[in-house]
Amino acid sequence: MDRVKLEELLSAVQAGETSVAEALSKLESLPFENLGFARLDIHRDLRQGVPEVVFCQNKTAEQIVQIMTHLWEHHDRVLGTRLAVTASEEVLPQLPEAHYDPVSRLISLTKGNQPRPDPEGPYCMVISGGTSDLPVAEEAAQTLEFLGSRVIRAYDIGVSGVHRLLDQQAALAKADVIISVAGMEGALTSVVGGLVSCPVVGVPTSVGYGANFQGISALLAMINACAPGIAVVNIDNGFGAAVYAHSILRRIGK
Repeated sequence: MDRVKLEELLSAVQAGETSVAEALSKLESLPFENLGFARLDIHRDLRQGVPEVVFCQNKTAEQIVQIMTHLWEHHDRVLGTRLAVTASEEVLPQLPEAHYDPVSRLISLTKGNQPRPDPEGPYCMVISGGTSDLPVAEEAAQTLEFLGSRVIRAYDIGVSGVHRLLDQQAALAKADVIISVAGMEGALTSVVGGLVSCPVVGVPTSVGYGANFQGISALLAMINACAPGIAVVNIDNGFGAAVYAHSILRRIGK
């Protein structure tokens, strides 16, 4: 249950439109709902400002559908990550209201009015070293948009052609937080960290040749960056970077 739904329920009780017994019935699933194979954290949005998100990888189509359906009963929006294209072919026919993006591998269910960012408000700039980093970058950007944050994108601006990065310097300087997505040696994050004053979230990707070690070299490069003010999430974790950036933007908005 998110904050909006809880406020609507309490207002209905106050107005006499809903009885106390009915309200208790709707709240009885707090703090979680047990499906047997999963325990859904129904009031995470109340604690953290972000509802529970479904990690779809390694789950069966039936499990994904059941989890998302039950979450949708308590929330106006539900997000699932890492839904492979092959798995989506089984899931989507059972969730006809869902939207699926094969690039980011995100699946979402929404209803009613969704949060929309102020077009002049604080924003996160999501950048990538190369086009090959696009799936992770879009996971971050689309997660931010799902959560109601403003996003500006700038892709394929890696350090192998540093003039492409410098072309975006004005937008980078105005950003309130930056998510830097890069594979290979992950140098983009260090360079950006030395150019801006806002928080920078580095996302190493598994993109690269053998010595990249599926993203470990980029991860170590970002962790060892000379530029201060950089936080680093796990390899390919665009979602985690987005939630971190969203928490910063939400605080600024308050």
